Amino acid sequence: MKIYVGNLAYSTTSEDLREICEKYGEVASADVITDRDSGRSKGFGFVEMTEDDASKKAIEALNGTELQGRTITVNEARPRESKPRSDSRGGGGYGGGGGGRRRY
Repeated sequence: MKIYVGNLAYSTTSEDLREICEKYGEVASADVITDRDSGRSKGFGFVEMTEDDASKKAIEALNGTELQGRTITVNEARPRESKPRSDSRGGGGYGGGGGGRRRY
């Protein structure tokens, strides 16, 4: 089962995530998500554990606890919502910035 870990300190590493979860079972992978351009942590990550029971124990034990001065959120990772690529470009019509209000 894959676990989401949020509200991480920017200094938290993937190894830190692995270490806190290994207390509850075998960790298959642990990754802090970083910004593609800057390489800086986005403040969340994912841990995949080999057994669902271990994942559930880790979620129960770690959610709401403190890691590196931050109260972390730990829960079951939900699949990413798939959106058509064209929707991610943002919009904006002629005149931009009017918030959709007409100025007549």
